[in-house]
Amino acid sequence: MSAETVTPAVDHYEAVKALGTSPLWQYFGELFAEAPKNQAVPYVWNYQALRPHMLHFAGALSLEEAERRVLMLVNPGMTEPPATVNSLYAGIQIILPGETAQAHRHTANAFRFIIEGEGAYTTVNGERVHMRPGDLLLTPGWHWHDHYHEGDGPMMWLDGLDYPLINALEAGFFQLYGQRSQPAERPDDISHRQFIHGRLNPLWIQPDPVNSPIGNYPWTETERALASIGDDADGSRYDGVLLEYTNPHTGGPVMPTISCRIARLRPGFNGAAHRHTSSTVYHVVSGSGRTEVDGEVLEWGEKDVFAIPGWVGHRHINGSRSDDVLLMSYTNEPVHRALGIYREEHLD
Repeated sequence: MSAETVTPAVDHYEAVKALGTSPLWQYFGELFAEAPKNQAVPYVWNYQALRPHMLHFAGALSLEEAERRVLMLVNPGMTEPPATVNSLYAGIQIILPGETAQAHRHTANAFRFIIEGEGAYTTVNGERVHMRPGDLLLTPGWHWHDHYHEGDGPMMWLDGLDYPLINALEAGFFQLYGQRSQPAERPDDISHRQFIHGRLNPLWIQPDPVNSPIGNYPWTETERALASIGDDADGSRYDGVLLEYTNPHTGGPVMPTISCRIARLRPGFNGAAHRHTSSTVYHVVSGSGRTEVDGEVLEWGEKDVFAIPGWVGHRHINGSRSDDVLLMSYTNEPVHRALGIYREEHLD
């Protein structure tokens, strides 16, 4: 009588894993969550606390040791790789008198919002664009750019980029210019001088449906727009008198992945609460206040930066009885709207 053949047990889960598959039922709740799950957390970066360290590194490190003296504003929930919110980055950069930055370009879209200093400029595709506090300077993706400081004292600005999104899409490219600085081939500040008049746009320039053709949105014009509105408009229940920097050819955001905005919160402003799928990074141009975020209170003051992740309930409050709060912000809302996934919920 022959011995009965015993078939060894098969671990089908291990077998299908070895074949490059995985059972959906084990991951269904994680892949298709009932609501967004954020890695980023609400957070405030205190500018006055950071500033002495910026000055230290600027003095202690040469350009050869640190080509970009930037302190990245890293969200505690997004440390590897570092990001500020889920598809956006913020950093504080410093440049000293007489210094330059190596000309380069990258597919990531970028801007800089000037915090302090005078006398520096960035050259973008051959146009020297001068920096003054409150100015918004654009460096759209794959545009050559470099910086030079001809003034006195340190120059500091907020860098905003969408590299977390570009890298997640595996579409990041970077290239150095053939020499340290690119030559100025166009008149200084010509892009904003041609377009800053608002409703009068030059017809000889081919419209760009993707990026704004304006290199610099000067603070003087932003301030004038806010003053022109004054107290004659109620503004938004959530964000006060909120204006968007726009592409004059489309009326849409300045870059395809980033919307840049400026808000005025009047004295005593107590905003209504809401939440939206887009994430936002704020820079406090002037004033102080707080933002209530799902029961947590973020206290912020002049020149601070704070982050509000997507789908987190929040309200802004200006507790002052006499002073405005001015908030510059940028958000990935254009990406959400382009993909048809933007959602907003009013909580008050």
